[in-house]
Amino acid sequence: MTDIIRDTSLYNVVRGPLVWTAFFIFIFGSIYRIYTLLALVKKDKIILPYLNWKYIFRSFIHWLVPFNTHNWRRRPFIASVTFVFHLCLVFTPVFLLSHNILWHESWGVRWWSLPEGLADIMTLAVIFSCGFFFLRRLFAPEVRFVTFSSDYLILAISFLPFITGFLAYHQLLLSHKTMVILHMIFGSAMLIAIPFTRLAHMFFFFLTRAYLASEAGVVRHSKDW
Repeated sequence: MTDIIRDTSLYNVVRGPLVWTAFFIFIFGSIYRIYTLLALVKKDKIILPYLNWKYIFRSFIHWLVPFNTHNWRRRPFIASVTFVFHLCLVFTPVFLLSHNILWHESWGVRWWSLPEGLADIMTLAVIFSCGFFFLRRLFAPEVRFVTFSSDYLILAISFLPFITGFLAYHQLLLSHKTMVILHMIFGSAMLIAIPFTRLAHMFFFFLTRAYLASEAGVVRHSKDW
């Protein structure tokens, strides 16, 4: 009985204050990082004058189409794993049915959810992709050379919310509530880490791609793919 009360109390703390704190840090930390980046861009006399919407949109569309770039075609397997990993990493948590139920319970809002079978496949895609990236950093010399301890930490931050969520859903290992608590803790850790680690490239990617595309089109009169 005491264990049940303890688990319930911890669950309420994790689902309540911890999750909301993580969202607060994620939102305002992300705003701060984007603001500081834009402030640096404004100080630079080169970046803004070269930005060209025509080349920016052309580049975005081209890079979003699989195997539409030279590097995609040169390394199709690695490119495919990377594309699937990022796609599933972003869209699985957003459109997961259980997450949407929690949003509905908290805020009364609901949107389209992934079929549970597809969500399972996408979750496994993230899990196995993290394993692939881990092994690649260990054994591929050109990757190992530029790998730091923080890279393994970022992989773990990405991996743990998905593996604990998968185990919780299928009720494998430990108790269901314990695994759900671990899932929420690791999910909160990931949200907190995004603005302050290399995971922030989810914001910086757009500006980097915009500048490279504009420079290639305006200055070099070439394509950036």
